[in-house]
Amino acid sequence: MEQLLSILIGILVASAVYLMLARNLLRFLFGLILLSNAANLTIFVAGRLTPGAPPLVPDGLDAPIGVVANALPQALVLTAIVIGFGLFAFALILAFRAYQSLGTLNTDEMRVAEPKEPHQ
Repeated sequence: MEQLLSILIGILVASAVYLMLARNLLRFLFGLILLSNAANLTIFVAGRLTPGAPPLVPDGLDAPIGVVANALPQALVLTAIVIGFGLFAFALILAFRAYQSLGTLNTDEMRVAEPKEPHQ
């Protein structure tokens, strides 16, 4: 199962890099989301996928009994999902506002600070 997820992570990273190299701001944002999903999946797989029980400690013991799932990667991924969604929502609003102001999502044409040089 981990080999299949590793291949999926590679496909997600490759498609994210492809989208992020585009000149379109919206494609860049979707590539950023794909890259964050690949990182989340990497953290989740690094915690090892075990068909164990939930990590509950019975009364009177100091540690769980038997093979249990690792809760730390799950907590980290859940936190990263929430932060990633907030980042995506903020960046999407910024892209929408940039489109309203500039009339384009092409990053080459978004030259407000440095205007185009005249052709000689």
